Amino acid sequence: MAGRLGAMPAMARQNNRARSVAARQVMLLAIAAVSACNTGDVFALQPAVDVGSQTAAVPETPQYSAPQYSAPQYSAPQYTGMQRLVPSNPYMTAAYPRMDEPMSPAEQMPQSEVDCRNELRRLGVVYTDVQPIHEGQCGIDYPVRVSAIGSVGMKPSATLTCNMAATFATWTRNELVPAARWRYFSGVKTIHQGSSYSCRNIAGEGVLSEHGKGNALDVMSIELNNGDDIDVRKPGLFAFRTRGFLNNVRADGCQYFTTVLGPGYNYDHRNHFHFDIKNRRSGYRACR
Repeated sequence: MAGRLGAMPAMARQNNRARSVAARQVMLLAIAAVSACNTGDVFALQPAVDVGSQTAAVPETPQYSAPQYSAPQYSAPQYTGMQRLVPSNPYMTAAYPRMDEPMSPAEQMPQSEVDCRNELRRLGVVYTDVQPIHEGQCGIDYPVRVSAIGSVGMKPSATLTCNMAATFATWTRNELVPAARWRYFSGVKTIHQGSSYSCRNIAGEGVLSEHGKGNALDVMSIELNNGDDIDVRKPGLFAFRTRGFLNNVRADGCQYFTTVLGPGYNYDHRNHFHFDIKNRRSGYRACR
């Protein structure tokens, strides 16, 4: 028993030597295998063959250089005189409102003119506001251009004061249209006028005509829906219906206008009715 125990250490030493020899042989074989594939030093971390700075599988990333921009040079304008007080920069006008276009008449007209235009709309008058007219002693501060009164056209359009337009529209609706229906069984299609605003004096006198103030309108003929065109010139002896119609509208006009003149008054009014709203202190109305 004691002999067996003494032999065991010797056997262990022999086994250790065998394993050590085997390990050395494996290492030598590994070194030989690596040396067969590499001509360089196996312990140096460098390739044995120079392959350059890039390979076909990994292309070199191109170098990009950002373009160089130069900031624009700006020199502030030099102002002199009043420009130092009022800026010329269009973006700095908060305290200096631009007045490129004049204000419309509707924004400046007095309340009486506003009320008058409300009346025109109530009467169905088709009109447009136009710029003030000033020609020497003639003119209209707040003129309107009338193109129709309801379904009754005005040819050509008449430039008048708002008061004259409202007065004429009232006469047309209350007197002219009903008279045409009574006499001709037809409505009125068009009123053909010969003169509205016109800067001139009364013929043969040095007095400004009401036409020069926009307060007058001359009617040349009246066209009906049935095709009849009634000329206001003095009708023939046997034109009873036409004479009755013209006499009615002329006489009824004196209830609305302060002046009504027509054929038979004088030569200048031989071919038209003249209506105006001249303001006379005595309240006199000239109906002839």
